[in-house]
Amino acid sequence: MTRLPSFRRHAVRWTGALLAAWSVLLSPAVQAQPAAAAPRTVDYIVAVVDQELVTNSEVQQRLQRIEQEAERNGARLPPRDELRAQVVEALINERAQLSYAKLVGLRIDEAEIDRAVNNVAAQNQLTLPQLRERLREQGMDFARFRNNIRDELLLVRLREREVQRRIKISDAEIEDYLRQLRAQSGGATEYDIAQILIAVPEGATPEQEAELQQRAQQVLEQARAGTPFEELVRSHSQGPNRDQGGRLGLRPAERLPDLFVQSVAGLQAGEVAPQLVRSGAGFHILKLADRKDRQGLAITQTRARHILLRISPQLTQQTALRRLAEYKRRIEQGEAGFAQIAREVSEDGSAPYGGDLGWANPGQFVPEFEQVMNRLAVGQISDPFLSRFGAHLVQVTDRRQSELDARQQRELATNALRERKYEQAYQEWAREIRAQAYVEMREPPQ
Repeated sequence: MTRLPSFRRHAVRWTGALLAAWSVLLSPAVQAQPAAAAPRTVDYIVAVVDQELVTNSEVQQRLQRIEQEAERNGARLPPRDELRAQVVEALINERAQLSYAKLVGLRIDEAEIDRAVNNVAAQNQLTLPQLRERLREQGMDFARFRNNIRDELLLVRLREREVQRRIKISDAEIEDYLRQLRAQSGGATEYDIAQILIAVPEGATPEQEAELQQRAQQVLEQARAGTPFEELVRSHSQGPNRDQGGRLGLRPAERLPDLFVQSVAGLQAGEVAPQLVRSGAGFHILKLADRKDRQGLAITQTRARHILLRISPQLTQQTALRRLAEYKRRIEQGEAGFAQIAREVSEDGSAPYGGDLGWANPGQFVPEFEQVMNRLAVGQISDPFLSRFGAHLVQVTDRRQSELDARQQRELATNALRERKYEQAYQEWAREIRAQAYVEMREPPQ
């Protein structure tokens, strides 16, 4: 997963879709299909768009990609005639945009195409000669493949340039956004809570629960009597953050359970809450490790590492999630380190660095990844989960508060507002380019 400013995630999404689509088309499972498929029909022109053509073979290829992706993900598609009409319209829009790109003089150099081709080969775990052979078996010559890559990169560049210049962010919008942020974070109290968890198993009998409560009460009394809290964490806690002395890390109140905040709200840093806290997980002994009252605008930066397995016809979602669950078990039982497994199996650019993603600001990752990451305590490893990139296992390694100066605040607001406005701006631009294009639909040969 590549970390990028939020206003660039749309271009990355298109590039990622390009690579994913070619990964599906070039997979061995797809390779085996043409022999069993219906006899190939003669190709013909479906539409003329300015000087560009949309051919039936392109329509069928796009349909194949979509249907295979839907099958892998369990998604429902409209009837095939309706889906084909949507695909034709999408290809017409792309041809109109390509024609416009050439009109305004956009170009993709050969070195950039070479890098993209190499990425497609690497993502399919192929060498370049193997990629050429796989394409030949799929009925596509290498020159046509490069031209397709060139067109798709050109679309990415055009959309990024043309849509971004349409988005206008006023000073008033920035100030209004920052006022909302300050209202949420300015003056908010943040707590760093340490916990000892005495877990209550699901389905425990009243007698078992009473016994566990008594044990938790004894630990609480030891903590309030002066026994070092970290020592009690190591010997008694069943929480996920034992290696950090039970500490959850500095968090605003809204990112903590209400029961925890209520329990420590009247404490001074270093004090242990006088009562046990009962949650669905069990009994908690809580200590207020630190407390900060913030007056300015600050953000919580997170440092995390992850293991990514990309979904493919050879690796289903269920299989990927099972593998990640096994990796988590090995890590938690001390059989292997997180970084070691990430270097060995992760299919992400962060793999050589043990999966480390560096310090990230809010909004820097795609939402489905960030939501899981934000729920984790420092040191905690997530359960396996899915994002648009594949299946992940993520561990938060650190968190910190970063005060933003005036320039950083405006940059944060501008990026967030661009993200909000992007989709509408793109749709309006795409409709205009389509309306300007000359489009002639052709009937299939009789």
